[in-house]
Amino acid sequence: MADQRAEIGVFGGSGFYSFLQDTEEVVMDTPYGAPSGTIVIGEVGGRRVAFLPRHGHHHQYPPHMIPYRANVWAMKELGVTHLLGPCASGSLQPDIGLGEFVVCDQYIDRTSARKDTFYDGPHATHVSAADPYCATLRGLLVDGCKELGIPVHDGGTVVVVQGPRFSTRAESKWFNHMGWHAINMTAYPECHLARELEICYANVSLVTDYDAGLEGMQGVQPVSLAEVFEVFGKNNERLRDLLFAVIPRIPGQQDACGNALEGAVISDH
Repeated sequence: MADQRAEIGVFGGSGFYSFLQDTEEVVMDTPYGAPSGTIVIGEVGGRRVAFLPRHGHHHQYPPHMIPYRANVWAMKELGVTHLLGPCASGSLQPDIGLGEFVVCDQYIDRTSARKDTFYDGPHATHVSAADPYCATLRGLLVDGCKELGIPVHDGGTVVVVQGPRFSTRAESKWFNHMGWHAINMTAYPECHLARELEICYANVSLVTDYDAGLEGMQGVQPVSLAEVFEVFGKNNERLRDLLFAVIPRIPGQQDACGNALEGAVISDH
């Protein structure tokens, strides 16, 4: 696979890779099955970038059925050291508006039964998740948003729910009361799987709607499906601009993410 290598990976929708030049498609298999689809490799600012739509090229995988381990493993096999994981999200706070980006620094895992580790034995491996996102990538994304005039929140907690159902009003009000910021169905476990493979990873939550529990709070009004798609389209354009601005700036070396396994493996030796 010497001619099919990449240093940077992106999980997301087709709005990104359709603008790559001179792409090639790579069909892969992994110890965890096939990834969501073929991986598209191209160049951005002289950097080799691997792109994979996490839901599949035809959006055939609902959030709870995405082969997260296969997706992240495939990126590692291609040589990827830095991963970007944008996600469409709902807002949990009235001051986080539609069309704004949240570059998260924490997550709350509310999923269930997802395959969220590569380490099922024979040695117990406990990788820290205290600071789950790469500080270097986060900084680049925040700076990129500011330069492009994209409304951005530097830091925030994303609540990841199991899906495919949305939250009840009671759940949503609980998340809001806890002070959490964004909600989606795909931001976990790919972030921690990347950490387990010592890949730098950052999330961008792209706010397309207000979650159910916010209706009536500080003037928040119910959002129509048409409005959601309108915001989603604008967010895709902004995301494309952000990625094309940030990717050339990603350093060739890794920060502490590249040493995530140091001291994490418990052995009887």
